[in-house]
Amino acid sequence: MEAKEVHPHRVATACLGASGSNHEPQRVFQRLVATTNAEWPTILRVTLGGVIFPHAVPKTLGLFGGGGFTETMHWFTGQLRLPTVLAVLVIVIEQVGSLALVLGLLTRAAAAGVGLVMAGAIVTVHLRNGFFMNWSGNQTGEGFEFHLLALAMVAALILGGGGRASIDRILSRTA
Repeated sequence: MEAKEVHPHRVATACLGASGSNHEPQRVFQRLVATTNAEWPTILRVTLGGVIFPHAVPKTLGLFGGGGFTETMHWFTGQLRLPTVLAVLVIVIEQVGSLALVLGLLTRAAAAGVGLVMAGAIVTVHLRNGFFMNWSGNQTGEGFEFHLLALAMVAALILGGGGRASIDRILSRTA
């Protein structure tokens, strides 16, 4: 059975609960995976996931000069004073969410998770360094311009879903 084409503004309204009070699990899942048939969400989610993934693997695996999970946990819970549960969630969301975005699997949830991580990074680390990245090495740290771009991509993905080339599109046809 072919799924109906879903328009982004209708999906956003449905996800926000403005279309009624029916909360059956299958209906909620259908709303989660509903997506447009457009190509633009694929471009956004693969780009965002492709940028966040190498941003995450230093924290999880210690690649690209990172300290790995243990060192990252020490930094999050020590210097940033995040609760342990929140620190673990940040690491997992960043790693698993980036892969889910590339695949287009539960795109809205993955994008929302990455968005929360980006907003948290702005508040806890980057806001005090100003807007701009530290391109010339003159600042004490990195600003938040990158995070704003990521948040704009997140917002578009929450509204539009995973797009034509996504696992969500396949799931929306079978749900």
